[in-house]
Amino acid sequence: MSSIITGEAVVLELRPASFASRALGLILDVISQVVLAILLIILVSAAARDLDEAAVRALILSSVIFSVIVVPVTVETLTRGRSLGKLSAGLRIVRDDGGAIRFRHALIRGVLGFLEIYLTFGGLAIFVALFNEKSKRLGDIVAGTYSLRQRVSSKPRIMPVAPSYLQAWIAMADIGRVPDATARRAETFVQQAYLMAPASRINMAASLASELARYVAPPPPAGTIPEDYIGAVLGERRNRELARLRQAEIRNRATGERLRKLPFTSS
Repeated sequence: MSSIITGEAVVLELRPASFASRALGLILDVISQVVLAILLIILVSAAARDLDEAAVRALILSSVIFSVIVVPVTVETLTRGRSLGKLSAGLRIVRDDGGAIRFRHALIRGVLGFLEIYLTFGGLAIFVALFNEKSKRLGDIVAGTYSLRQRVSSKPRIMPVAPSYLQAWIAMADIGRVPDATARRAETFVQQAYLMAPASRINMAASLASELARYVAPPPPAGTIPEDYIGAVLGERRNRELARLRQAEIRNRATGERLRKLPFTSS
C-alpha cells in the first residue's frame, strides 16, 4: 500500500495492483484488441478485393495500429484509466500522485505498450514489472503512472454504543464540550482496536478515556471499563447529533409549510 498526502494534508491510502491482477487485466485487453484487429482485417480483405497488394497491406497495417494503439489510448483517455481488461480485474491506471490520467499518459502507455507487449510478446513488460515495486511496465515508468486496485473489500464499520450498565449514566451526562479532534481520535481507536496488541489496546483506551473525562460530567460509575466509557460517550454523541439534525429538519419543514400558506401580496 502507498500513501499520498494531498494539499489539504489528508493522507490517502492507495493499493497498487499486484503483478497477477495486472497480468489478468493485460491478457483480457490483449485478447479484445487482437479480436478487434482480426475482425477489421477480415472486413478490409473483403472490401478491398479490387485494390492492389500494397494498398491492402497498408489498410491491414492501419487496422492493426488502430486496434492495438488508437483504440486503447482513446478508451483509457475517455474513461480516465479504465479498459475492458482493467474493468474486469477491478483496476484503474492513475498518475503517480493518484490523479486521473490524461491523453498524454495514455498515449505514452499505448505507444510503448505496442513495443513491450506485442513486439516482444510481453517479455519486456513482464521483465520490467517483476522488478518494480508497483508492478509497473515500461510504459508506466515513462508516463509516470501505475495500476491501482479499485475493488478492495470494505471493512465493516464498528458503531460505538453504550453498554447496558452505562446507559442510565450517559443519558444524563453532559458531553457537549467534547472537542471534535478528541472525538475523531477516539473514533479511530474504536475502528482499529481489534488490530492492536492487548497491552497497547488497554493503554490507549485508558489514555483516551482520561482525555474524554475532562469534557464529560458527571463521572461514570465506579469500575467503568475505559473502552466501554469511550463507546458510551461516542455512541451518545452520535445519537444526540442525529436528534439535533432531525429537529432541525422538522423545523425547516414547518417553516416551509408556514411560508407556503402565507397569502401572496404585491407591492
